[in-house]
Amino acid sequence: MNAHEHDASAGRHEHRHRHTHGHGHGDTDVDWAALADHLESNAEVHLPAHLQVADRLRTLLGPDRPVRRVLDIGSGPGVMACVFAEAFPDAEVLAVDGTPELLERTLTRADRLGLAGRVAVHHTLLPEDLNGATGIASDLGTADLVWSSKAVHHLGDQQGALDALVGVLRPGGMLAVAEGGLPMRFLPRDIGLGRPGLQARLDAAQEGWFQDMREGLPGSAPVVEDWPAMLGRAGLTDVRSFTALLDLPAPLDDAGRAFLHAQLSRLREKMDEALDAADVETLDVLVDPASEQGILRRPDAFLLSAVTVFTGVRASS
Repeated sequence: MNAHEHDASAGRHEHRHRHTHGHGHGDTDVDWAALADHLESNAEVHLPAHLQVADRLRTLLGPDRPVRRVLDIGSGPGVMACVFAEAFPDAEVLAVDGTPELLERTLTRADRLGLAGRVAVHHTLLPEDLNGATGIASDLGTADLVWSSKAVHHLGDQQGALDALVGVLRPGGMLAVAEGGLPMRFLPRDIGLGRPGLQARLDAAQEGWFQDMREGLPGSAPVVEDWPAMLGRAGLTDVRSFTALLDLPAPLDDAGRAFLHAQLSRLREKMDEALDAADVETLDVLVDPASEQGILRRPDAFLLSAVTVFTGVRASS
């Protein structure tokens, strides 16, 4: 899995991509409702990193900047929205997503954690209602902190999306965007199956899939993905970045293994055209629940993942 694999608390929207372009990278269609279980387990596995992110954002905002309202744009199953509700106890948190099934999970999770009444949801089709929109503030209201994880890269005009998100910030408020980062690592280079270096080839296949997906988005606009520069062009100041690390060493626990099994199973389904027969055969073994060499049983499986967050502040005047 590379930095584009939708992970962490990654937010989702209802727009479904179906563009193969003949590049051999498979179908770029994404059905977020069907991925609900995987998205939630992914976010829960990454919870230690999410807690680090929330703590760092609280520090950056400082005690002199009260946070009364938080928007989570592309909130997915609501794991990060609930983290923010706990990190900012005086704040209302609005989870914004385009998939009703994920918004239902958000409300269920908030109720289970005793956060009902402090976490609300809002259904919006992000590409249509956010990307380049000028009226988003009237739809969502304004906030002291706007968070978006792995959602902006699903919008055709990424710079336009950042501009729109800045438009809902209150003076002195902060935009925090989790994008880019490093490829996830979970197995040694040589796993005793097929050719060594499987993960590097999976990364390359993922990059091809991601490029196909980006090119097929409505209003797709090429941009140098220099996120600090993009935040600066959106009018933010004090632009900076930080990275939270998830380091789960081998032997991995059952939750981590289940997450990796789901990731590899999805890659097996969508990447078979971009991989050679030997790598597909290796993936078949890794996702076989009965195989001693499969990801559910092998003792060398670990999980090393980085969440990189770019932040900027809207001028107070």
